Amino acid sequence: MFPEYRDLITTLKTTDNHFLKKFNEHNQLDAEIIELEKHSSSDATPELKLMKTKRLHLKEQIFEMLKSHQE
Repeated sequence: MFPEYRDLITTLKTTDNHFLKKFNEHNQLDAEIIELEKHSSSDATPELKLMKTKRLHLKEQIFEMLKSHQE
């Protein structure tokens, strides 16, 4: 996720607890989605759609945090 911000991500994970929480929450949710997709015949279940929406929201929040630290 966001390879162009790799160094900043590494820094923020050690200096910003809020960023770390969002980053870990996104990664955990991503792993759960991948696991469900392996065992599900369809990604159209309401639960999976909700999880994907939440993952996208977290990714957007992380991106905004990264951009704000670049300015």
